[in-house]
Amino acid sequence: MQKHDQDYIKRKNRDTVFHLIKNHAPVSRAQLARMTGMSPTTVSRIVAELDEQGYVLESESVTSGVGRKAAWLTLNRAMVLTIGIELDKTRFRIGIMDLDGELVVLKEYERIPTETPEATVMHIQRTLDQLFDEEKIDPAKVIGVGVGIPGIIDHRSGVVILSAQLGWHHVPAAALFHEHLGYETVIDNELKARALAEHVKGRAIHSRKTALIRFGSGVGSALIIEGEIYRGENNSAGEIGHTVIDPMGTTCECGKVGCLQTYIAEGALLKEASKYSSITNLPELFEASRSGHVWAEQIVRKAMVYMGVTINNILCMYNPDSIILSGDIVEKFHEVRTFMDEGELHAMIWEPLLHSFDIHYSSLEVEGVVLGSGMLAQKKFFRVTH
Repeated sequence: MQKHDQDYIKRKNRDTVFHLIKNHAPVSRAQLARMTGMSPTTVSRIVAELDEQGYVLESESVTSGVGRKAAWLTLNRAMVLTIGIELDKTRFRIGIMDLDGELVVLKEYERIPTETPEATVMHIQRTLDQLFDEEKIDPAKVIGVGVGIPGIIDHRSGVVILSAQLGWHHVPAAALFHEHLGYETVIDNELKARALAEHVKGRAIHSRKTALIRFGSGVGSALIIEGEIYRGENNSAGEIGHTVIDPMGTTCECGKVGCLQTYIAEGALLKEASKYSSITNLPELFEASRSGHVWAEQIVRKAMVYMGVTINNILCMYNPDSIILSGDIVEKFHEVRTFMDEGELHAMIWEPLLHSFDIHYSSLEVEGVVLGSGMLAQKKFFRVTH
């Protein structure tokens, strides 16, 4: 056997043991040997390496029956940290996540929409440095950064092909973050990051095929099949917001005319509302609707109808067993949930699919993209490649 094959097997065995400890702790060396089929000597060698690097902790307890003490292994959760970042048009969120996938800290900050990509990354770098100081976090424990960005992302090269919300075209985002933050960085579509988090910690844990739909500054979706994110040929699967529903409609940020998101996205709704009022945000729009302003009622009603169209189209295309809805317009306004839950949505669904799916609301809310991005960074760090 060639040396690089031996090295690969060693890395793969180490990765297997690490993830078994992560998912089954507390666990003993003997249990690890049984689960992996490795020899006790091999398992002990790997555990010793992980212990030396500070990844695992050992504790002793008396086993039943024979009274002998056995060492139980758990992760040293605080030893390794990853950073998850959600980047949107007017804000960004930073989360610092431990080895067990738990957020140590989560903060939200404003972003200037006209910032260049480099200015945005430098802004995030200054904010992160300040966050380390405020939270007394050792930057040396950070192993990588994951960033969720709306749009079409080449996740292998870390290039943002197109983000209409950010106005980014062919931006080498991973390289920019690596240069300014100093950590290896993985860039991915925000919804795919959120979908990963939903699969690991949220509503998609037991689903075989889940479609996640987000209504916010844009409209997008992600599909999880048997626990894996479906990416398509160039990682653009799920960009339903840019499906054309009216070729004579409104010009989208992407440059096309009549994209679905021009009828639902937050900016589009506020632009329409500006013809009648000086309101500047969604809460004001919904309050105007509740107060009986006909123009506001029509804008809100139209948005909900197109949300129903979106869900029906996703169902017809992918036939998932679960739909997860997320985004501010779903999470913050009871009118939308009433529309979804009390029959109006069902009236818009193709009849053969009516009872084939369940609708859930994201349980992760503001944490979703940050968690998923941090998980992607962790996966990259511990990934075993030949």
